Amino acid sequence: MIIQPSSNEKNLINLAVNVAGVHSPNPFWLASAPPTNTAYQLLKAFEAGWGGAVWKTLTNNPIVNVSSRYGAWGLGKHKLIGMNNLELISEKSVAQNCLEIAQVKAEFPNHAVVASLMFETKQEWQEAVKACEQAGIDGFELNFGCPHGMCERGMGSTVGQNPALVEEITSWVKAVATKPVFAKLTPNVTDIIPVGMAAQAGGADAVTLINTLNSVMGVDLQTLAPQPSVGGYSSHGGYSGLAVKPIALHMVSQLAMHPDFHLPISGIGGVGTWQDTVEFLALGAANVQVATAVMHRGFAIIKPMLSGLQAYLAEKQMASVSELSGVSVSKLVPWEALDLNYQVKARINTGTCIGCNLCYTVCDDAAYQAIAPALEGTIVPVILDEACVGCNLCSHVCPVADCITMLPSSTSVDLPAVSWKNHPKNPKN
Repeated sequence: MIIQPSSNEKNLINLAVNVAGVHSPNPFWLASAPPTNTAYQLLKAFEAGWGGAVWKTLTNNPIVNVSSRYGAWGLGKHKLIGMNNLELISEKSVAQNCLEIAQVKAEFPNHAVVASLMFETKQEWQEAVKACEQAGIDGFELNFGCPHGMCERGMGSTVGQNPALVEEITSWVKAVATKPVFAKLTPNVTDIIPVGMAAQAGGADAVTLINTLNSVMGVDLQTLAPQPSVGGYSSHGGYSGLAVKPIALHMVSQLAMHPDFHLPISGIGGVGTWQDTVEFLALGAANVQVATAVMHRGFAIIKPMLSGLQAYLAEKQMASVSELSGVSVSKLVPWEALDLNYQVKARINTGTCIGCNLCYTVCDDAAYQAIAPALEGTIVPVILDEACVGCNLCSHVCPVADCITMLPSSTSVDLPAVSWKNHPKNPKN
């Protein structure tokens, strides 16, 4: 449970962040997406409490979007766990976008406004940088991640999957930019490290990750048309939302824990609550960006995000966001370093068990046959300690909160830690 901070504690908590020289009153930025397409939207968002925004990606290329363009994946009552989009970047000219950027900066000079860019030639990249700086931009985000529409034109993820191009284009921008440069990386790679290192080698001041994942949303079972349907046809698109968060956390932490990577990370991918934010910050992000959650529930979600993060920092006795950033990175270790002597066993709360027997069913069918049916006269299944390997499956499928918990085995508490590196079964030992 999060303890609400007192008024005095709130005054001591500093939510302001400085990400590679870009300042904002709090770590919550809107990601480059439909919610950041106009001055009207950013003015409304900053009034609601957002600390910064990355403008929807600018380009010189003619953009024509399809209809429809969004697909959603849901589960049960949750209609939008993941979103697939076929939408492209800004349809407006660089000049029009710059006029609107200047308007926003005039009204909210202390909020971060970063321009997302995607161009083809060195001259185009550099001209756009100069135009945006004249408009008062605070920084640049180089869109190396868009996985649809633009990659077919040799931009977006086509660049982001090629470390040499990432380094080269980043260096083009850095040659003329006086404001900080963020490289936005694609997750559509087998290893994020080479791409992140290339951005660093090109002179980037920070990186943003992740962009959307390549995906096909599904198929309408009646028409057999892939979704979202454009006159009965569809295409691969960018997948975002809550469902991509584990992938984003992995990639953020991979860069954060790499000994040769030293840039700040703007975390993105499935952020919609203050809890998500804490996870990204703890695993190495300096701030977070949000898009799909706003497309689901609107700008007002910032209120509980701000109050929740503030309360959490107060509970943890942290005075600023920077104190939280990266605190969990050292707890991620190679599998070979994990303690193989550490064992947990499942325990069922007899007072809250509803006797659904789902834990027994899945353990018997899909795990280790470590749960027996309830004894006669009871409704509570029985854990067989000698067979339980502590896999956690029963606790994850149980429909009652905290009914099944995993507790350290009494026989393993006092055992010395043994990793695979020094385990007697390791053939190398």
